[in-house]
Amino acid sequence: MSTILKLRTVSGSGGPKTHLLKAGSATRRVNFSTASILRNKLDPEWAKLATKECKGKDPEKLLTWHTLEGIDVKPVYTAEDTAGFEKEIPGKFPFTRGPYATMYTHRPWTIRQYAGFSTVEESNAFYRANLKAGQQGLSVAFDLATHRGYDSDHERVGGDVGMAGVAIDSVEDMKRLFEGIDLSKVTVSMTMNGAVLPVLAMYIVSALEQGCKYEDMRGTIQNDILKEFMVRNTFIYPIEESMRIIGDIFKYTSEKMKNYNSISISGYHLQEAGANAVLELAYTIANGIEYIRTGIKSGMKVDEFAPRLSFFWGVGMNFYMEIAKMRAARRLWATLVKEKFNPTKENSMRLRAHSQTSGWSLTEQEPFNNVIRTTVEAMAATLGGTQSLHTNALDEAIGLPTKFSAKIARNTQLILQEEANIPKVADPFAGSYLIESLTNSVYEEALSIVKEIEEMGGMSKAVASGLPKIKIQESAARRQAQIDSGKETIVGVNKYKPEEETTSASNEGNSAGQQSIEVLSINNSEVLALQLSKLQQLKANRDQAAVDRALAALEEAAKDKSGSQNLLELSVVAAQARATVGEISYALEKVFGRYSPPSLLVSGTYKSEYASSQNPGSAQSKVDSVISKTGEFQEKHGRRPRLLVVKMGQDGHDRGANVVASGFADLGFDVDVSPLFMTPLEAAKLAVDSDVHAVGVSSLAAGHKTLVPQLIENLKKLGVSNILVIVGGVIPRIDYDFLYEHGVAAIYGPGTPIPDSALDLLEKIDKKLS
Repeated sequence: MSTILKLRTVSGSGGPKTHLLKAGSATRRVNFSTASILRNKLDPEWAKLATKECKGKDPEKLLTWHTLEGIDVKPVYTAEDTAGFEKEIPGKFPFTRGPYATMYTHRPWTIRQYAGFSTVEESNAFYRANLKAGQQGLSVAFDLATHRGYDSDHERVGGDVGMAGVAIDSVEDMKRLFEGIDLSKVTVSMTMNGAVLPVLAMYIVSALEQGCKYEDMRGTIQNDILKEFMVRNTFIYPIEESMRIIGDIFKYTSEKMKNYNSISISGYHLQEAGANAVLELAYTIANGIEYIRTGIKSGMKVDEFAPRLSFFWGVGMNFYMEIAKMRAARRLWATLVKEKFNPTKENSMRLRAHSQTSGWSLTEQEPFNNVIRTTVEAMAATLGGTQSLHTNALDEAIGLPTKFSAKIARNTQLILQEEANIPKVADPFAGSYLIESLTNSVYEEALSIVKEIEEMGGMSKAVASGLPKIKIQESAARRQAQIDSGKETIVGVNKYKPEEETTSASNEGNSAGQQSIEVLSINNSEVLALQLSKLQQLKANRDQAAVDRALAALEEAAKDKSGSQNLLELSVVAAQARATVGEISYALEKVFGRYSPPSLLVSGTYKSEYASSQNPGSAQSKVDSVISKTGEFQEKHGRRPRLLVVKMGQDGHDRGANVVASGFADLGFDVDVSPLFMTPLEAAKLAVDSDVHAVGVSSLAAGHKTLVPQLIENLKKLGVSNILVIVGGVIPRIDYDFLYEHGVAAIYGPGTPIPDSALDLLEKIDKKLS
């Protein structure tokens, strides 16, 4: 298990460009460029008119938009900003305007809603209803136990089974998931990375046993493990072994599944973790370059597999930037693939992408505002040229989407297709002075980052160094500070808030300002019991000797470093014998080991960015106030307030935990950050050993009603009564009373400014000790 990360308050005047990283006794300094691009000066005639309207103030200084990406956007663009740009058309290299000539004018984007929850039976019914209502493809969400290669009966995953996706333990589960759905006609996208071998193998076996031929299997397996090491953390094996698995999948699918996409190179999760648009673009493209090298290393030529590579973008509220990002991405991919690998097929250079509207941009406060947010993001995705799209539901900042909210999300796309006439024109923003200029700026900034990664030896080495992860965390901390300080507006959260909304940081028992909406609740105990029963029945009825042979063959192949045997091919054999996800994963784990990530966090970014807000005096005063009170606390109690931030269960989404840890440390707290994937007992023991005043639980995967009470119970069993337990993340309001009744001291929901929660917790700790 990785060592605990300790963030200690340090003196000095460090700004956002330099971050002190402390992991155990190791200390590193990482420097970041904040270069800004302003391509041309303002048009002098316009500037003269604007200066009058701005009452003599310089319109360039007053009205220029300084983006999080370090790109300055002028208030007006003219033909001079695009002078000398080459003519481009859709369907032609470098594909800036789209991978296909006709784009949506011939066929609109595919409506592909990401879903999966609870049992395979419930998910199957949901899929069939959506297909009947106009959805054109399936996108499967798996629960975290499946992602991490554990069967539902494993001791570490009890609170995760069926909670944030569908539980899959065997081929029998997979067959039930697609029962009544013709896999030769319906494309299926599966978001799976860590346990990619057993899950893809079980999909293949299910399709074959349904009568589907290999060449008729259409869809995508995400299979993007480098992204997992950067942000999402649903990895199983170390980097090198994980890359070997990807190469085997490329080889198997290119030979047998000619119409299947063997990887979806994902920027979505990078954006959700805090990456700005340029970082998301650059790191995703750099990952793609590394995957091409992996395919070539496994013995294939670039044209044998590159045409089946696909991409996956997150689309946030930065409307212009998102359109420019998608256009720049196609140009950057085509240019780099051509330069580095010299393909002979144009399809090897075409970047095709699925997109998903942002989950992070959705707010718990006034959730019906999220319908508008999703619509804006969906427009950016389609005007930017995505090939398929998932639109998030309005209630996803509160819990899992309901049938009602999922219907609105799906119909948003239908309305854009059928009523808004977006598909009528290919790349309608082409020729826009702003979008063309911004596309160039994003391209150039992203290219410089890709070059930096290449100079490090490629993305595998960069990921091993921790640099991309740290840069993403810095971006997340900076943006959170901008929101908390009011520099970035979030309607209904930090501006235009309902008048009756309370200002209490912990929101105890408060529902003011919240529209009453239905919340989907999954009964974890029922799902777990059903999965355990299925596993018991499966193992009782299968040919155990055949299972043992298949798993032994897989283990032996993993030991063979020459890679002469294809791991996916052997996984298909094991799945046919009814080996489980956990058994197939463990056969490899015995050879490869299970990866434990190092802990790295930024320091100084939140405090500096918060203090540089639009109202610096007030913002600095608030920061100084919190720091002053932590100092008073130290004088009174002999040490600083100490917080342990933990992630329990198999939820690896750590943006919130990292931002809170960094922010609290910047405000004077001593902060310990636990390793990922802790059990409640492990978290309780670590809290006691670390002698903390409070444990902060970050929950984004619906496991809070199971895991948090277990943590509190374990603290009691250890004889501890003076450690407070606080909770943050995606917690439905209807669950607040349940958590308080089980001993939670405070709940800091989405939108709670870090200085407010820090002050509130400080008061609660002081009261507990007094």
